[in-house]
Amino acid sequence: MFSDSIRLFSLDGFEIRLDKSWLLIAALITWSLAQQYFPQTFPDQTPGTYLVMGLFACLCFFGSLLLHELAHSVVARRFGIGVKSITLFLFGGVAELASEPDRPRVEFWIAVAGPAMSLFLAFGFWIFGAFTELALRQSPIPVVLHYLALINFVLALFNLVPAFPLDGGRILRAALWHRTGDVLRATETAARSGTFFAFLLMTFGVLSLFQGAVFAGFWYILIGGFVLMAARSSYQTQLAEAVFDHKTVAMLMTPDPVTTRPDVTLDEFVNHIMIDRRASFVPVVENGVLLGHMDHRVLEGIDRENWPGMHVDDIFAGLTAEASVAPYMPVKDLMALIAQTGRRKFMVVEDHRLCGVITLSDVIRYLRVSDLLMHRQNRTTKT
Repeated sequence: MFSDSIRLFSLDGFEIRLDKSWLLIAALITWSLAQQYFPQTFPDQTPGTYLVMGLFACLCFFGSLLLHELAHSVVARRFGIGVKSITLFLFGGVAELASEPDRPRVEFWIAVAGPAMSLFLAFGFWIFGAFTELALRQSPIPVVLHYLALINFVLALFNLVPAFPLDGGRILRAALWHRTGDVLRATETAARSGTFFAFLLMTFGVLSLFQGAVFAGFWYILIGGFVLMAARSSYQTQLAEAVFDHKTVAMLMTPDPVTTRPDVTLDEFVNHIMIDRRASFVPVVENGVLLGHMDHRVLEGIDRENWPGMHVDDIFAGLTAEASVAPYMPVKDLMALIAQTGRRKFMVVEDHRLCGVITLSDVIRYLRVSDLLMHRQNRTTKT
């Protein structure tokens, strides 16, 4: 998920990572605490004192976020779900689960663990702050502890908003899933609540900008945009899980694709196959044997004036494992391969025999049609 993240350490088998965007928000939080919050709540101190307070509070806040995500991860592991990593980034933290929960009860307990940890930390910081305030009057320590209690309480309340993919949205999905037995429909409803909440946050952000609160306005808009993208992405991921379950490449491929022979000239190949037949990815076949493929990338290094005198056999890309998949490969594995390699088009091959061609466009088209049919079926059921 976070390709540029840095591995910090491993804690009880959980890999803790730090995204580069964390540095930005850490600097902004430290600056706002040292310049605004602490001077207002604890006046008449030196700038150096406020800076130390801001740094300490910022580090403890992100430590709280880490414990929040660790709570999710520990519960997930108890239910047999692996955790790839825990990453701190611009908008807080995220525990990347190896798979989605398979039961609503599991979803509920994983989701509720994070806010429960934040509430526990809020109470702990508040109690500790109260004791230190009695023992250390006019000390910055109770001020920082009270801030940490407040921010953890706010974090818990924010995450309990029933807007997917926040923890409250996942709790909502678990409840709907338990009631209807349909995880896809539950995800769609929870994602719709996340979309509404995202637009609400962005609206507050725009209003804040007009009122002169530039920092708060942009922050609302950024968080709203993140929630919006995450909500839509979560539904698409769940839709793909449902649609592609037990589907293989052979079910979605184009079984009789356009092919070319190795003795065809490049000029004829471009004009009569790529242009006339609108084929951009063309397997090369001779006497029923698959040899490789041609596409625009293979042609890029050849000057146009050389096309009439050169043949497909001179430049085609040979048959490799990177450009071919088996017909019985699950579509879920194909999607993972596309995400890993960035390749969008594959030949479907069995025993050096061309079975068909499958592309990312084929997969997306099937997904969209399935989504449309599901919505029509749902509307028909309701009426």
